Amino acid sequence: MCGIGGLLHPTNATATLQPLLPHLQAALQHRGPDDTGTFISGDGQAGFVHARLAVIDLSAAGHQPMFALDGRYTLIFNGEIYNYRALARELEAQGVMLRTQSDTEVVVLLYHLLGPDCVKRFQGMFAFAIWDGVEKTCFMARDPLGIKPFYYAHRADGVLAFASELRALLATGIVPKQLDADGLLSFFLHGSVAEPRTLVAGALCLEAGHWMLWRAGRLRTECFWKVPFAEDQAAEVIGANADVAYVRQSLLETMDRHFVADVPVGLFLSGGIDSTALVALARAQGRENLRTYSLSFDEAEFNEGESARRTAEHFGTQHTDYRLTGREARDLFQKFLQQLDQPSVDGFNTYAISKVAREAGAKVVLSGLGGDELFGSYPSFQRVPRMLQTASLLGPARPLVAAGLRAWPGHPRFARLGDFLAGTPTVGRAVSACRGIYSQAEALALTAHFLAGAAAPALPNKAASNGVPRQDDARVRASVGTHEVTHYMRNQLLRDSDVASMAWGLELRVPLVDSKFYEDLAGILPARRLRPGKTMLLDAVPEIPDWIAGGAKRGFSFPFARWLDEDWKGVFGDDGGPIAGVRLKTWYQRWSLFVFRRWWEM
Repeated sequence: MCGIGGLLHPTNATATLQPLLPHLQAALQHRGPDDTGTFISGDGQAGFVHARLAVIDLSAAGHQPMFALDGRYTLIFNGEIYNYRALARELEAQGVMLRTQSDTEVVVLLYHLLGPDCVKRFQGMFAFAIWDGVEKTCFMARDPLGIKPFYYAHRADGVLAFASELRALLATGIVPKQLDADGLLSFFLHGSVAEPRTLVAGALCLEAGHWMLWRAGRLRTECFWKVPFAEDQAAEVIGANADVAYVRQSLLETMDRHFVADVPVGLFLSGGIDSTALVALARAQGRENLRTYSLSFDEAEFNEGESARRTAEHFGTQHTDYRLTGREARDLFQKFLQQLDQPSVDGFNTYAISKVAREAGAKVVLSGLGGDELFGSYPSFQRVPRMLQTASLLGPARPLVAAGLRAWPGHPRFARLGDFLAGTPTVGRAVSACRGIYSQAEALALTAHFLAGAAAPALPNKAASNGVPRQDDARVRASVGTHEVTHYMRNQLLRDSDVASMAWGLELRVPLVDSKFYEDLAGILPARRLRPGKTMLLDAVPEIPDWIAGGAKRGFSFPFARWLDEDWKGVFGDDGGPIAGVRLKTWYQRWSLFVFRRWWEM
């Protein structure tokens, strides 16, 4: 796990690259406190920086940038390739000599043999760049599900800058800090920016499951992996009598992959099903000396500390629980603001628990992130089918109802529901309404306000269609799952988790967000995989204790609303608006506007 960054120039530009690389290195240093490295190609076209968090092959042989095949290739790599040992054996069987015990070397050697198709062989999380000194090309890739970030800016003169974090990209000066209209609108609508956009004009995010090839200033981009779930799957690949055993075996296999490390691997543990399932599976595999980490609160309705402690005792883990008070959280929030890469309405919870784990000595932890998307546990899985049915039943009255809801002065969710009914009712629009921050009108007003006179973007698909196609609930839920994975999880949860954990030099791994695991589960009918209450997961991991399996669904959330009225009073320095005519009615609206302003001013 590391921070990577680089600059590419179509002509010899050593004098240009050399003064910029230290700024890039300094902006990434927190991601890799164990080692640093810099490279400038002999022709002055490529410059790389690397900050290393040593997890696999802790020796100096794992230093990066890594050179291979007599210096032809130079690689910088962020992430982990969990099947690297099997790939190394394949390489050795073909007569390839390996100099290290690292997954990094396997990446570059497999690229030499297979070219861009090498990415199809990797199981893990990754973002990397390989400079070919012979072909004068740079190959860059990002893992299938977008666990590791990769930001870039490509200028008209062919210059390309890239980095693991947006603020590091800005540190190069290659791209100025100017707001991107579409990115800003996306943020106010959803609380995060949908890839490939960012909040900075001219800065993009390489999309999950894509690779890029830079040659002489030109870019070629291709998609190599997509989420494999079929919304209209009707035939069983894995039969109902075998699917529970199949899911369990797949879970055990992804756990095996994510325990590959040359340092101890710990686990985040809440009072929820997903993190408990990981601990239970690790114990079922016979893993000893497991370390678990949790947070607890004084506010009883948010406190899962007691459940986590009981679970830790049940499985015999070495458990660390930290009680976070509102006053301590307020102080920690100020440090969190300094680590913002892009503003978000999430991330602080992961930032806080990552601090606890790192200060307790952890270097790698597993998180249960991804279970809700795979096993249908979000409220959206139940709400969206009802929303589509309601839209169908309203018929010609739908535009009138939409207008009434948009004008309703109550909770913001009414206006978002009105937005959904005003346009063509689709699963994507329904999920967006469930997860929205501001209504469309509010988001447009705020966007126009901060663009300060520049043209605001237009919303797509504004006109309502005449009818709503009827779909069975199972198919709708399957579509909801894919949308949650490719939007909420990818653009917010994974992005925030990476920044929040790496701020403390902690590697966060997500066994339930694994391309091979996804491919395994694609053979199960969505109607069975997405049964309510995470039935499929509970059946596959019967070791989950009753006090967890039978508990109410609660996300890993903090008592922000109460804190803002008590210990955090005055933190945001506002009275709830209005801003640009928009009154801030909820804590998450106040939060989103505050973090955006702080980020923009930094």
